[in-house]
Amino acid sequence: MKNKIHIILSICLFFGINIFGKDYPKREMRAVWIASVANIDWPSKAGLTVDLQKQEMEELLDLAKEYRMNTVIFQIRPATDALYYSSLEPWSQWLTGVQGTAPDPLYDPLQFTAEQCKKRGLDLHVWLNPYRAVADTLRSSVSENHPIRQHPEWFVKYGKTAYFNPGLPETRNHVAKVVADIVRRYDVDAIHFDDYFYPYRIANKEFPDQAAFEMHPRGFTPDKKEDWRRDNVNLIIKQLNDTIKSINPHVEFGISPFGVWRNQHIDPSGSATRAGQTNYDDLYADILKWQKEGWIDYVTPQIYWHIGMEVADYAIIADWWSKNAYGCLVYTGQAFYKLNKKSKVRAWRSPKQIEKQIKLNRTIPNIGGSMYFSAKSMRHNPLKLKERMTKKVYKYEALPPVNLRIEQVVAEAPTNARMNVEKGKIHLQWEAGKNNKYFVLYKFRKGKPASIENAENIVRVTGQNSIIGEINRFTHPDKYYYMVTGVSKTNQESVSVFFRQE
Repeated sequence: MKNKIHIILSICLFFGINIFGKDYPKREMRAVWIASVANIDWPSKAGLTVDLQKQEMEELLDLAKEYRMNTVIFQIRPATDALYYSSLEPWSQWLTGVQGTAPDPLYDPLQFTAEQCKKRGLDLHVWLNPYRAVADTLRSSVSENHPIRQHPEWFVKYGKTAYFNPGLPETRNHVAKVVADIVRRYDVDAIHFDDYFYPYRIANKEFPDQAAFEMHPRGFTPDKKEDWRRDNVNLIIKQLNDTIKSINPHVEFGISPFGVWRNQHIDPSGSATRAGQTNYDDLYADILKWQKEGWIDYVTPQIYWHIGMEVADYAIIADWWSKNAYGCLVYTGQAFYKLNKKSKVRAWRSPKQIEKQIKLNRTIPNIGGSMYFSAKSMRHNPLKLKERMTKKVYKYEALPPVNLRIEQVVAEAPTNARMNVEKGKIHLQWEAGKNNKYFVLYKFRKGKPASIENAENIVRVTGQNSIIGEINRFTHPDKYYYMVTGVSKTNQESVSVFFRQE
């Protein structure tokens, strides 16, 4: 696997032909979720050898590049467990098969993934579930060093799942410690939380937090218990944001909530939808408050429905979130997993649905891109999705948006950019400038106007410092010249530097 990235980049560097690029934004979030819970995406099953685990992750990251993604969202804490070294929580059962059992030979999947992302020029957002403690209390593996064994008083059972009790300050402090540990020790671009705050309601079953309410009412009266629950979640979101920014102000904090905040028939400010459950009323997640207060840096509503769906229309919901951004970056969560030629819903029998959603996003002012669930769909390539996307909507690579809610890092230009032409190959080399996380290579036709703002001129986004390509009619240095820029950890791009021929 050591030379795999170099080979892929060498093959892919000089294949593009410059055609119309005006419809292709240079800045656009293109992310894919890599889910570890229940082995949805990675690893494909528990107990794989370390070599196979690494191979599978590299294959997923290579696929992300082939689909022209620029970000991956890796689930490292699915159920108060860890897919990384942690002194606070046990190794995940979905990694080794038994919770608390370390990989053998020992390695750190998060560190490995961070290194592999950097080589490929991919941003890495790490995904944590805030409250889920034991996914299935009847069947899940629970180790002796799991917090539920050490502090059973922090947890409640609802249905078959055990959760941190959101009403206890101890649980908020524990989750904040976990996040602080990650931000201190790993080079990640964002902390990402999903939609599971208070769990989705179970019919005729009340969430068992009355004792916590009586112990910590914080001035809320019994008739305001739902407001108290929302305040519990507000408290942890603010605490997490404060924690992240105090340690590393360059790291983003993003939330991927359920697609509907509130239905309009309940609240006039809600969306024209009829969702059975909503963030505000059922999950006690007041997302808009977090956006208004600046407690989160981006929001990715999971709009896993098609354009034109009667009770939850993708177009209506995306537009609603855009109009309620409050200065927060908005990306849409979209459903790769629903594509199926046998789907009962006609819209999902063709990859055109995803294409239509992307094109629609580009017409909505505050939508900055997409995040897709989930990575295994890239493996399956349903209905030739990859070919459709890379031909129609992701023809060129794009850089992630710059998030101005975080403290910015300025990138200086790379240095010593040089080009060698020998034996039918072009060898480009350069050295990193200050604050260069990854690099963008550009190709321009001699004698034609050149702009690094046009995505069509991007040849490759990479974390490496050299690349080799074949000389042909689309790459020949007599016809084309090349430039490189450096990009910082906050996706600020440097000025461009010409390659000089040696």
